[in-house]
Amino acid sequence: MKSPKNNTIFTTLIAPCGMNCRICRAYSREKNACPGCHGDDSLKSNTRVTCKIKNCEKLKKGNHTYCHTCDSFPCAALNHLDDRYRTKYAMSMIDNLKNIQGLGIRQFTRNEVKRWTCPLCGTILCVHKENCIRCGHTWRKL
Repeated sequence: MKSPKNNTIFTTLIAPCGMNCRICRAYSREKNACPGCHGDDSLKSNTRVTCKIKNCEKLKKGNHTYCHTCDSFPCAALNHLDDRYRTKYAMSMIDNLKNIQGLGIRQFTRNEVKRWTCPLCGTILCVHKENCIRCGHTWRKL
């Protein structure tokens, strides 16, 4: 079994859409792990490289780091992503962005460590899985 990456959630692992890349299945996988939305595109799958939100012209032209600073927040693409994650994984990108806006990115990432740490082994959980990738603890039913 892969040894867990440390439990730090760096601010660079928070995508423009509010996704915490540290809890993404693609980031935590054994082979060809994604470096996160802000990471090197050559190390990502095509779906992550071509992401509509990551490549949004308003984000680029407005020099925005996160979608909540855009005058179109929340846009149709973000609403679609948020609906899917609320339904499938009980997590909201829009809520994440509102928390970043209210708390600041550093406090948000500190809160994320608490929120997404396995209570049994201390490994960061994966939002896409119902079991801890290290100890198997069922932390949620999908």
